[in-house]
Amino acid sequence: MSLFDGVMMGRNPDDTNYPPFETEDLRKNLATFLSQGFQDPVTDRLRSIGSFKWGVYAFYDYDGEPIYVGQTKEKVSTRIRRHLTNQRTDAVAMSVLDPFEVYSVEVWPLPQFQKTGAGDSAARAHLDALENLVYQQAITESVFGAVLNEKDPPQPSVAVTKPASFRGVLVSDAVHRIRSHPDFRIARRALILSRLAQVISERKVQGGLRRVLLTQAKRLQWLADRRYGALGGAESVLSGEDDDD
Repeated sequence: MSLFDGVMMGRNPDDTNYPPFETEDLRKNLATFLSQGFQDPVTDRLRSIGSFKWGVYAFYDYDGEPIYVGQTKEKVSTRIRRHLTNQRTDAVAMSVLDPFEVYSVEVWPLPQFQKTGAGDSAARAHLDALENLVYQQAITESVFGAVLNEKDPPQPSVAVTKPASFRGVLVSDAVHRIRSHPDFRIARRALILSRLAQVISERKVQGGLRRVLLTQAKRLQWLADRRYGALGGAESVLSGEDDDD
């Protein structure tokens, strides 16, 4: 059975009523993740992770590398879906964050603010401080000492500790086999890097977007260098011969 046989079993391959395989796979796995139960310490009941109103989230790539940190005070499911589905955010539209690069997501919900309005200053200060804490940890854990956020989070005005979190994978094994291949990832990174460079060349942008460009360039070089080494490095180069011959 081929990679797609199991997915397309029972379907007419020419049926355009279905979205592309990878699109449908992401939506299915994202819905599964957002519906996972998380123990709400305020009510002592299970609540779906996507239903929390306030919280911080982080995206990770296929190497477990943190790539983006964000916050929400509208709803976890709403915010994450905007990043990863067709309800695009500025980060995706500007080629800062590539949904194809996201393998897993971790959420730190703030259940104590579930009934708190978005304008509450104390809740916002806590949210900002938590985002900064998660962001700084991501920078520390990153091989590149950087993530793909265009802007730094607000400086904290209160001291907070990280609450319990929930982390899950957003792609199936079939999609993982496609997207995790080094050559696919290198090609995709080069494409996104090119798009971002074009955006920068056509607009007056702040330094944050150029920082993202630099980080993506480092990520591309790291992937290419690792792939080159894995295939033999300098010893794999045959003098005077072409790969297509």
